[in-house]
Amino acid sequence: MALSGMRGLSVFISDIRNCHNKEQERLRVDKELGNIRTRFKNEKGLSPYEKKKYVWKMLYIYMLGYDVDFGHMETVSLISAPKYPEKQVGYIVTSCLLNENNDFLRMVINTVRNDIIGRNETFQCLALTMVGNIGGKEFSESLAPDVQKLLISSSCRPVVRKKAALCLLRLYRKNPDVVNIDGWADRMAQLLDERDLGVLTSVMSLFVSLVSNNAEAYWNCLPKCVRILERLARNQDIPQEYTYYGIPSPWLQVKTMRALQYFPTIEDPNARRALFEVLQRILMGTDVVKNVNKNNASHAVLFEALALVMHLDAEKEMMSQCVALLGKFIAVREPNIRYLGLENMTRMLLVTDVQDIIKRHQAQIITSLKDPDISIRRRALDLLYGMCDVTNAKEIVEELLQYLNTAEFAMREELSLKAAILAEKFAPGLSWYVDVILQLIDKAGDFVSDDIWYRVVQFVTNNEDLQPYAAAKAREYLDKPAIHETMVKVSAYLLGEYGHLLARRPGCSPKELFAIINDKLPTVSTSTVAILLSTYAKILMHTQPPDVGLQQQILTIFKKYESYIDVEIQQRAVEYFELSRKGSALADVLAEMPKFPERESALLKKAEDAEVDTAEQSAIKLRSQQQTSSALVIADHPSANGSAPAANHLTLVKMPSQTVSDIQESSATYEEAPNPPVEAPKENGPVEVESNATNITEINNEIKVEPPSTSRSTSPADLLADLLGPLAIEAPPAVEQHPAQGLDTNQSPVGDLALATLEDQSNSVQPIVNVEEKFHILCTKDSGVLYEDPHIQIGLKAEWRAHHGRLVLFLGNKNTSPLMSVRALILPPSHLKMELSSVPDTIPPRAQVQVPLEVANLRASRDVAVLDFSYTFGTALVDAKLRLPVVLNKFLQPITLTPDEFFPQWKALTVHSLKVQEVVKGVKPMPLPEMTNLFLSLHLAVAPGLDNNPNNLVACTTFFSEATRAMLCLIRVETDPQDRTQLRLTVASGDQYLTFENSSRST
Repeated sequence: MALSGMRGLSVFISDIRNCHNKEQERLRVDKELGNIRTRFKNEKGLSPYEKKKYVWKMLYIYMLGYDVDFGHMETVSLISAPKYPEKQVGYIVTSCLLNENNDFLRMVINTVRNDIIGRNETFQCLALTMVGNIGGKEFSESLAPDVQKLLISSSCRPVVRKKAALCLLRLYRKNPDVVNIDGWADRMAQLLDERDLGVLTSVMSLFVSLVSNNAEAYWNCLPKCVRILERLARNQDIPQEYTYYGIPSPWLQVKTMRALQYFPTIEDPNARRALFEVLQRILMGTDVVKNVNKNNASHAVLFEALALVMHLDAEKEMMSQCVALLGKFIAVREPNIRYLGLENMTRMLLVTDVQDIIKRHQAQIITSLKDPDISIRRRALDLLYGMCDVTNAKEIVEELLQYLNTAEFAMREELSLKAAILAEKFAPGLSWYVDVILQLIDKAGDFVSDDIWYRVVQFVTNNEDLQPYAAAKAREYLDKPAIHETMVKVSAYLLGEYGHLLARRPGCSPKELFAIINDKLPTVSTSTVAILLSTYAKILMHTQPPDVGLQQQILTIFKKYESYIDVEIQQRAVEYFELSRKGSALADVLAEMPKFPERESALLKKAEDAEVDTAEQSAIKLRSQQQTSSALVIADHPSANGSAPAANHLTLVKMPSQTVSDIQESSATYEEAPNPPVEAPKENGPVEVESNATNITEINNEIKVEPPSTSRSTSPADLLADLLGPLAIEAPPAVEQHPAQGLDTNQSPVGDLALATLEDQSNSVQPIVNVEEKFHILCTKDSGVLYEDPHIQIGLKAEWRAHHGRLVLFLGNKNTSPLMSVRALILPPSHLKMELSSVPDTIPPRAQVQVPLEVANLRASRDVAVLDFSYTFGTALVDAKLRLPVVLNKFLQPITLTPDEFFPQWKALTVHSLKVQEVVKGVKPMPLPEMTNLFLSLHLAVAPGLDNNPNNLVACTTFFSEATRAMLCLIRVETDPQDRTQLRLTVASGDQYLTFENSSRST
């Protein structure tokens, strides 16, 4: 940017740089834009110098990131200026401010064409540069013939011809019709004879684009490309300025070899021999040196040469030489070179008869699995996966299984999938395949997809000789103190189907099998409970003669689950209970599963899809296929908001009112925990209500709500402030409250304990996450990390239905040593009924334990349950008291109402004694779009357009509790753009409705 003589531009840039903050900069920019706009209105009074100066200022403002939506006419008009300074400014600024679809460009097409066909080389270069940057279809139709003439003209200087070649490349990409294939084949052959390497490099870029679309038309250019490579490889007639660290024009070499890869074959024996001589020279002359720039250039040429060697299907000797060279690369210390070596060796797998040569480097490739760089480990995994066959499958799969013990969690899912595919594809025997898959589930259960254990079940079902062996192996894994839930699924299924084949073995009687499986029942998710119920029914069917005690135990479990929250489990329990009382009917229904029909394996289908891709495409596809990791032992990043609070310290175990800043900061730093392998929670989606008034009447008739009691210590206003507290961005001052009747809750000693301030304990181990922040995040989400320290991570996943909830706590040991003396105790408030399953005393190394927690909401309250959790690691005793996110909004279910249904119910709530108003002054409420998003996260269904006033917001939901069943909740937010001073919250409750009203007067 030429600033000489432009004092005003220099002063403006200095003013911008001297601004202390963004606000000052914006004010200065707005002032300057206003001044420019005013001067442009009186354009006739502007001198060329002033117009140029103001256009430069516009470009600088645009480069700062501000929108410049005026002055385009003045900018374009400078292109027509007769002098170079103004014309230069016009071309440069037009290239930056306008795109190919801008209508202003149509006005300068003739001017640009005149500059191109003129004799002023400087103007030609300016015009070609602009068209090469922003040229669109209209430019291509109007200017392509003139640009072609410049390119093939022998009278033009090389600098013009270089720009013409790149400009034509841009026009060809926008409109391929501008290049006539019949006429351009001979022209390209002539252009490839160019001696100037600058012009030749630009022409080669154009040639690569042409042959990529139609290589057949340019066969006559192939010998010319080989000749260019010969010239470069022998360093003949190469100017010094085109030699980069002793390498003759590496950019031209790469482009030429890339162009040759678009030709199917090279049939001319002379050309083929000459080309292989060049490639041999490149392979022999490339080595790793200390100079990074030289390495980069030489490796770019080398790897393009390797790709050309593979494309030409060279002799095995040259292929062996390529693999040997790559073998040196994967053994050097420089990580970038090792990565490139592994990547290109993976590409070499696509060539036939090379796999045996690559196997010689198998030990070094396996060593790369332990490299500190994860990208190198991923490439090594891809290469091992690709080079595996029947001869080395057992060794590679065992290495992968061993690597699973130390692999980071980011790779375990891909590692598990590939190990399972290889085990199935190249299994030397079915028993070995079963062993591998069960080991895989045991070591990486979180990362084993359902397809993997489905497949092993299909194999066992279809092979009778394998059934006793598989059942025995499943029985062995159930003896472990802590196994993954996926192992529980597959073991329970196999023992249910084939456990009777082990009846004579020690510890395998029906009663013993039931006992060991039933020990896992309290710790599994709903999807696994369904499998266990089927297993119990199968065990009952195979028990001959019948065991009355065992039958009674199983029937008791069926009876327990007849009223379970999950419909699938409830249906199974009811049907199995009835069938078990009918004797032979149970055996007919639960007969042994028939063989599965022969079908293509889903895992092998993934393998075939991956094999047909190149190395880069394969990596991208595998990453896109990976499901969200279900590990909960992944270390979360420390909080960005400062040091995390001590794990043992807890102030009030009430759910505090959140501020929007809290939520925004939490969202900015929060990494959602990977999903544990439990059944996906059923979303509390909106319940559609038909647009007729009878629906509300039906709800009234079906729902009988107990009358409110006066013994409640927490007012409805507290409930509303707790639920809608984030509506105020700034912390509210003192609140003016009006008393009203509340909902009945009798505080128990446990509830008082849950509300008390807990004493500090001097833990030597502190959390590495912000526990308070994690709690706030989980108040609006159903899965995530609740707590984490250097030794353990506690994750949580929940599902909610009406006033019932089911949470699963995932206790993940992050260390290679066990966690001892693990204890967990729930301190529930009086309004919640909570039942925590047993927690094992020890969590093995690198293992994860799942602990289900059943919740029932008895009545409305803002109190929060506390998890008192402790464990011992070495000599350190860690005790953490954590609030559980079982809060009011978890028991809300959105409901959609029409205006005819909403407003009559709203107006019917007129009893003043049933309403509580809370006025908060001096707050800054959030905008309506943000408030809408907040309501949705709180399970409140926002009804847009329900209120005629665009400044109002209306929402509906249903609150569920055991005492009140379902209560319709109506929310209305009224905003006034003229008043920014206060936020009014109103709570009203009746016999059959609990209404939340929020009126906020703000912008």
